[in-house]
This record gives sequence, C-alpha cells and structure tokens, in this order.
Amino acid sequence: MKSSEIRQKFLDFFASKGHTVVASSSLVPHEDPTLLFTNAGMNQFKDVFLGFDKRPYTRAASSQKCVRAGGKHNDLENVGYTARHHTFFEMLGNFSFGDYFKRDAIGYAWELLTEVYKLPTEKLWVTVYAEDDEAYDIWTKDIGVPAERVIRIGDNKGARYASDNFWMMGDTGPCGPCTEIFYDHGADIWGGPPGSPEEDGDRYIEIWNN
Repeated sequence: MKSSEIRQKFLDFFASKGHTVVASSSLVPHEDPTLLFTNAGMNQFKDVFLGFDKRPYTRAASSQKCVRAGGKHNDLENVGYTARHHTFFEMLGNFSFGDYFKRDAIGYAWELLTEVYKLPTEKLWVTVYAEDDEAYDIWTKDIGVPAERVIRIGDNKGARYASDNFWMMGDTGPCGPCTEIFYDHGADIWGGPPGSPEEDGDRYIEIWNN
C-alpha cells in the first residue's frame, strides 16, 4: 500500500466517524514562540486543548507535516541508526475536543488497523499506563486482545508520571495516561516487546498512540 493510500484511508475513515478533516498547518508554527518547527499533529490544536480557542467542530482528523530536529521531541540523533526515525514525516491524527474518550478512541484505532488496513490481529501488541485499569479492561475485555499482549508500563523515566505511557505537553498543561499499539515484525528481527531490555530493537514498532 502506498503512503498516499494510507493517508487517504485514514482521513476517509475518520470522516466517516464524524470528524472534520483539517489541512496540515505550516511547518513553521504561527503565533507560537515555543516551537521552531511543528513537531506533532496536536500543535495546531494546542489553544483548543488549553481553552483559548473554540472550533466549529468537536472531532478532527489531519495528516500533519512534522520536523523533529530539536527540543523535547528530537529524533535527529537516531536518524540513520534505526529503521523508524526520520527528521521529516507526516503524523496522522484524530482528535476529540470534549467529545469521545478512551473507549471510542481505542475502538476507532483497532477498527482502522484491523478492518481497513487489514493488519493481522496476532501481530499487534498494546501498552497502557500501569495504573490505567480502564484502558486495560477496554483492550482485554471489549476489544479482546489477549492479556499477554497488553503490557502495563509504569514510571520508567525516573520520576512520577515520567513514563512512555503518560503523555504531557510540557511541565504544565494537558496530560494523562496514553495507550500505544505496536506491530511485531517477527522473530527474524532483533528486539523485544515494550518494557523489556531489548525494546529499542526494530522488531516491535509503535504505530499508534492514543
């Protein structure tokens, strides 16, 4: 499948779920002195999440052009050393502004990956924040992912809430537990599942973050 098809299927899927498709914003953010380059799809919605702006829609989807070459999300030192890091890329994203929450977000992700992109379910692993029992139950009881493929990740970055599965925009502001989906490339690729000593290998690759 070509990248253009992946992008279009993503946008079409979320449009069918009531999302407004929003064009990518500029790589150089407007009216945001905190960023040199746009590094995530949520950048253009930052003021919405902070309550400073209101849009005529509560659901959005976008394919955002991003550069990660400095700051908090700096991938530059990893480019050329792994199969998954790039300076420039497009980030596909779906956003809810006070509309749906975990159950729908997880359901949409799983439906798109398994029914639209046709990824085999047995290849997909999931991580949740260690204390997020709600997300864990949605994955194991509602979606039906086997418990052995749903991994709880705690505060693994040296401080409270400093975790691969606790998202935060900065030292202050919106934050909370997140859940990620990984694709298992198979035993012929070196690497271990998330949370293991070999997690930096290329076998298990993150493909989704809610």
